[in-house]
Amino acid sequence: MNTRHDWTREEITNLYNLPFLDLVFEAQRIHRENFPANTIQVSTLLSIKTGKCPEDCKYCSQSVHYDSKLEAEKRIAISKVIEEAKLALAQGSSRFCMGAAWRNPHERDMPYVLEMVKEVKALGLETCMTLGMLNQSQAERLKDAGLDYYNHNLDTSREYYSHIISTRTFDDRLDTLEHVRNAGMKICSGGILGLGETQNDRIGLLYELATLAIHPESVPINMLVPIEGTPLENIEKLDVIEWIRTIAVARIIMPKSYIRLSAGRESLSDSDQALAFMAGANSFFSGEKLLTTPNIGEGKDKILLRKLDLKVEKPKLTIHELSINAMEV
Repeated sequence: MNTRHDWTREEITNLYNLPFLDLVFEAQRIHRENFPANTIQVSTLLSIKTGKCPEDCKYCSQSVHYDSKLEAEKRIAISKVIEEAKLALAQGSSRFCMGAAWRNPHERDMPYVLEMVKEVKALGLETCMTLGMLNQSQAERLKDAGLDYYNHNLDTSREYYSHIISTRTFDDRLDTLEHVRNAGMKICSGGILGLGETQNDRIGLLYELATLAIHPESVPINMLVPIEGTPLENIEKLDVIEWIRTIAVARIIMPKSYIRLSAGRESLSDSDQALAFMAGANSFFSGEKLLTTPNIGEGKDKILLRKLDLKVEKPKLTIHELSINAMEV
């Protein structure tokens, strides 16, 4: 199957409405054309600065606008980040993601994050950061420091976006993705399901991602974890089948992207996750916590991988990068 960037909403809608088993079967077929069977990429996510974010994302415990009882933390020491990165590597992660609760990084923060990228990269891990909006200069400096991926989710459809966030626009998010792409970095961008959106909004989110000039190399499909004190704390949980449908369609229309299981995984059964992998998901976050929300622990993940006979993908660093890392370490 050729990679397309001209998907229409009607085509995506038709895929979404296929009989469920037909949809999952097709997604797995396309997955095996583009990725090794039974192989999972594992990432670890660490919060490097927590809470007091000025954005008003209605799902987020870190927003200063809501009383979520989250204890804010200042920037953590780079030495602590390196300890966590070494632990993640020892536990099988190939990518280490670092997130800060900022609207955007200030210039005073840049030496801190650039040094962090260099030191994590030197361990042999793929590096990823999510720091909010970036300008072109910041994106280029992160690339020069060795950052592989930048995460900036679209969250939901363009039409539903203003119901969830008012402090930045949908186009602001696309602008940051453009800066990241222009700098030569890979993009990690997906969304959150269960925000009260409609099926058409889920289709709209997929449409926005699949019609980018280059698909995101990594597409996280989160399930909302309702947080007490946020506007969405009492929202009805999305049916798991709807989540898996979205994963399957994402796999079909973005065949070469990693489709990642992210937030919400701790509430799923092993069978739910097995079905998600069958639908084309081939990446997940491991560890006890995703920034501030609970996650399946590393021990349970190992049991799940053994149960499903899934192999863990190794970091994809070039021979040149590995030799540089060895000299720096």
